[in-house]
Amino acid sequence: MSLLPIRLSPGADLRRALEALPTSQGTDSAFVVAGMGSLVQASLRYADAPDASMLTGPLEIVSLSGSLSAAGAHLHMSVADATGRVVGGHLGYGSTVRTTAEVLLALLPHGTLTREHDEATGFKELVVRSSV
Repeated sequence: MSLLPIRLSPGADLRRALEALPTSQGTDSAFVVAGMGSLVQASLRYADAPDASMLTGPLEIVSLSGSLSAAGAHLHMSVADATGRVVGGHLGYGSTVRTTAEVLLALLPHGTLTREHDEATGFKELVVRSSV
């Protein structure tokens, strides 16, 4: 496993940029270890909600973590508004970087993350496969 610190520039779609990173580094799987930065707006899907909600900023990313794979991303983010109110949920598309997003990825060069249906939960859940 190798660690990759990255910086996303203003205007980047946070989720789309994160989803593209593992393949650009020669792997198809990674974990988002940590992230912080600022957003113009944030797309968050709250617990058990069918669709994402768009929050307008300026917003500060106070936490960002998750997994990235060819089978899909599972990303959680919390953001704070100008009054300090914090909300969080699943990161959606359309979360636009305002000044910066600083993210630490853990790249998995010898394994693959995938998502498969889990009978117990009824959802596609993480499956880890080692290629070593």
